Amino acid sequence: MIQDRKSENPLVEAQKRDLKSLLTKGLTRAERLIIVLYYYEEMTMKEIGATLDLSESRVSQMHSSIVARLKAQLDTRKPEFSI
Repeated sequence: MIQDRKSENPLVEAQKRDLKSLLTKGLTRAERLIIVLYYYEEMTMKEIGATLDLSESRVSQMHSSIVARLKAQLDTRKPEFSI
């Protein structure tokens, strides 16, 4: 049997989809786009700003705010993940 190294592991892909859904749940459309474009599409803040018709600095501000909120949400949910 020959392994196809180019194909993605279906389990890993499903986990990535679930994580993406969990991370972006509760975000506005613009916030969700910023996270997806930055982390999944690997676009720069400048490129995201051009795409969303926002300045690079505004995208950066929104990104920082989103990440802070996500961290706070994770901190409140830590007991759910303890062993």
